[in-house]
Amino acid sequence: MKDLREDLNNKILIADGAMGTLLYAHGVDQCFEAFNLTNPDEVLHVHESYIQAGADVIQTNTYGANYLKLSRYGLEDEVQKINSKAIQLAKTAANSKAYVLGTIGGISGVQKITSSRKEIIRSFKEQLYTFLLEGVNGLLLETYYDLNELKDCLQIAREETDLPIITNVSMHEPGILENGITLPDAFKQLEDLGADVVGVNCRLGPHHMLESLEYVPLPKQAHLAAYPNASLPAYEDGKLVYSSDAAYFKSCATNFQKQGVRLIGGCCGTTPEHVQALRKGVEGLSPLTEKKIKPIEQAIHIIDKQKKDSQDTIASIAKKRHTVIVELDSPKHLQVDSFLDGVQALKDAGVDAITLADNSLATPRVSNTAMATMIKQKGIDIKTLIHLTCRDRNLIGLQSHLMGMHTLGFDEILAITGDPTRIGGFPGASSVFDVTSFDLTRLIKQCNEGISFAGTSLQTKTNFQVAAAFNPNVAHINKAVKRMEKKIAQGADYFLTQPIFNKETIIELYHATKHIETPIFIGIMPLISYKNAEFLHHEVPGMRLSDDVRDRMQQASHNRATGFRQGIAIAKELIDTAIEYFNGVYLVTPFMYYELTVELTDYIHEQTLKKQTQTLNS
Repeated sequence: MKDLREDLNNKILIADGAMGTLLYAHGVDQCFEAFNLTNPDEVLHVHESYIQAGADVIQTNTYGANYLKLSRYGLEDEVQKINSKAIQLAKTAANSKAYVLGTIGGISGVQKITSSRKEIIRSFKEQLYTFLLEGVNGLLLETYYDLNELKDCLQIAREETDLPIITNVSMHEPGILENGITLPDAFKQLEDLGADVVGVNCRLGPHHMLESLEYVPLPKQAHLAAYPNASLPAYEDGKLVYSSDAAYFKSCATNFQKQGVRLIGGCCGTTPEHVQALRKGVEGLSPLTEKKIKPIEQAIHIIDKQKKDSQDTIASIAKKRHTVIVELDSPKHLQVDSFLDGVQALKDAGVDAITLADNSLATPRVSNTAMATMIKQKGIDIKTLIHLTCRDRNLIGLQSHLMGMHTLGFDEILAITGDPTRIGGFPGASSVFDVTSFDLTRLIKQCNEGISFAGTSLQTKTNFQVAAAFNPNVAHINKAVKRMEKKIAQGADYFLTQPIFNKETIIELYHATKHIETPIFIGIMPLISYKNAEFLHHEVPGMRLSDDVRDRMQQASHNRATGFRQGIAIAKELIDTAIEYFNGVYLVTPFMYYELTVELTDYIHEQTLKKQTQTLNS
């Protein structure tokens, strides 16, 4: 036979379809890989059926033939025998008429596993070495939901062999992997690590795979693959059932060719009839050598759809992609229309959440919970992060307030101590401080277990995500990080920093927190004047401006508009550094000038887009 790489360079190849689907149809509902030993004729027949249907490439019946998955059936000591027999059966069926790929399936997936990275790599190597000893035409690494796992396996395989390697990822949602990375970016990473073919398989049918591939450019060195399911599955009588309309795959094959795919096969629910339809669909077609892709902005929109999912928390979004939170304080008076206009403008700008302070600087404002409720009532679909201070409420009030927030459907809280009352509008008022922010975080998480502060049952569990404050404007950053670690131990899910006014602090914070996986949102507050800058530097606790920033604001102090623009320019420079090192940006709106934070939000999206475009084009 010709070399697989050479064939892929010159034409479109058809791969086989599902193995388990056919064995299941014959009454097999157990470890399909074990049938290499117990029912070899059945496995051989499936291979032969696909070749007769027109498959140029078949894969060994070894998707789950690794130590970890076989141990579920007590077959962990049969790894070498099962894999060796699988290769022999595939070779016999191929008889030099088709390429044989040694298949290794992903281990980390939809179901949570307890296996360590070391165990997964050990399991992978055991299968890999069997394939190399028995001899295959290439390797197929398929159904990897975890891109990092696939990258680890690809690197190991590439170090051990020069065989062609096909790497197929699986998507939960069209165009995006489990960790939030876009499909084009994932393919680029795999190509850079030496994959000969990068593709997608499983989970989705042809429609959504084609939709995802519209944003994917042709790789510079590798080729594209697609192994769709027969359809989205239905659940009938305790069984997963796929559409049997094999003829549909004929037109799908043509559309895959238009997206530049050179290796087309099938996954769950597909049969020899589907493969035969694929073969007919590519008859007379040549591989695509040039492709017009949809703009990357539309690909980013695929990610943005994720934030529509009410199950996503602010922390989980920040772990996937760059995320913007904007603080917009409730008014000090009872005219709230301007506030709601600001929320709508920020929502339209693509902000991920609005955060509402709890009487910041100890000055009374309209209740943040009331304003969050009004946002919801006005139909403004945006997440709200509600601050909760220890200053204004005793334990009774805090417990009652949390119960009310849960009842209203608010589950994102910033737990903070609060500014002392003597700096605000009522300096004679009492500060409560029954608990610290550490204690409050722990007590909120106790509510998530359905237990009140007093230890009695709440009769239901809350679902609060708790943010915590972090002040990096200190002399000894490592001491502050130790405090951060203590908050994490109490249950903090993410952090919002005090506004930072110099790039060096952002970089220092990155190096001091590289070991921490909890998301950190870098606080950035646009300055509006030299007077504003001096007030923040000298009089507001937790804020410290660099000499350079203060000098620049002073130089622009001769004109109000000039000072405004200088403040925005400084904020944009800080944003550039923040998004280089962190996923989260926390914009603090000064004096209800929400137009400023809209402009900065637009800037963050523009800079993020540039970074992704540069990554794709590099």
